[in-house]
Amino acid sequence: IITPIIFFFIFRFIAGKIGRKMGTPPMMGMGKSNAKIYKENDIKITFDDVAGQDEAKESLKEIIDYLNNAEKYTDIGANLPKGALLVGPPGTGKTLLAKAVAGEANVPFLSISGSNFVEMFAGMGAAKVRDLFQEAEK
Repeated sequence: IITPIIFFFIFRFIAGKIGRKMGTPPMMGMGKSNAKIYKENDIKITFDDVAGQDEAKESLKEIIDYLNNAEKYTDIGANLPKGALLVGPPGTGKTLLAKAVAGEANVPFLSISGSNFVEMFAGMGAAKVRDLFQEAEK
């Protein structure tokens, strides 16, 4: 009876040490997203702060206009955009552009690095993605 209890505490100790090295919270926090959440009032970035990328800014301004004035577009039969995919090498301003969209649209912004979804245990990365989307829906 004592042996399983000892193994349980040894497992928790080792898993906790490994989890801290990987940047994950302790065992009870597994599957929770650690996204940084910016409230509407905290975002001071606008499209004026983004240099270049004029075509991307124009496309995103149209999406923001649609979000703010949906009736104008639905009256003529336009479909709601499901999202925008920003791609490019690191350091090209994708996150800055996304923050500018949130600032212009006056909506919260959730930020998380893709490497935070890599987990030691199977299914934990997917659980973090689900948790992030649940947090975004709030």
